[in-house]
Formats: sequence, C-alpha cells, structure tokens
Amino acid sequence: MKNHPVIELEKAALARWCNGDPDGFLEISAQDVVYFDPFLSTRLDSFDQLKAHYDGIRGQIFAPRYELIEPHVQEIGDAAVLTFRFVSYSGSEGAEMRWNCTEVYRRQSDVWQIVQTHWSFTAAGLR
Repeated sequence: MKNHPVIELEKAALARWCNGDPDGFLEISAQDVVYFDPFLSTRLDSFDQLKAHYDGIRGQIFAPRYELIEPHVQEIGDAAVLTFRFVSYSGSEGAEMRWNCTEVYRRQSDVWQIVQTHWSFTAAGLR
C-alpha cells in the first residue's frame, strides 16, 4: 500500500515537523491520542497533553534532510497501523538520528486521525 492515505498524511506532517512546525501532526491527531516518545518519561494521554508538549518544542526541531524508510500500512476495518523507519539529518555535520515509528490511525467519516504514536530509537540509535 505505497500510496495509502495515511502515508501521505504522515509525509506531509513530517515535512512540517522537520521545519520546526508540529501543527501538521496536531491537525491529524484525535482528541483521545496517546503518545510515546523516548525523550519523555511518561506516556501522553490526550490531545491537550500532546499539544502542550509540542508547544514546548515548537521551532526547535529542524532536519534539512530526512528519509522515510519502508512505510507499511496494515488496514483493519476502520483502523490502519503505519510502521516505518525514519532517519533525520541535522546540523552542519549532518548528525543523524535513526528511529522506528508506529502510528495507529482511526477512520471516521472517511477522515483518518492518529490515535496512538510510538517513537523509539533503532538499534543504530544516534550517530
């Protein structure tokens, strides 16, 4: 499913994210979203918590170059599980970060929204 709608939503949100704008993800997140991030000690349990977190890092994340690797969608009724690897390159030395991501989307009235996000470092992690 290389052209699945959730992959397109994810690509658009990541493009904004890598330019310091988390609103692309907020615009596609459900009110009951839950979010795991390796930089946080706890899970975020609502859109309001996610928005507060993103507001705290707004404008601080920049990756002039990045790769979305092998996105894969498994659609199950009105749910879709998107998994992919992500590499971001930043700074003048091209420091890279390698990630695994799982996003669970829910479809309501033909609109896909994220209900669960899980980011983790790959075995390669930081380089």
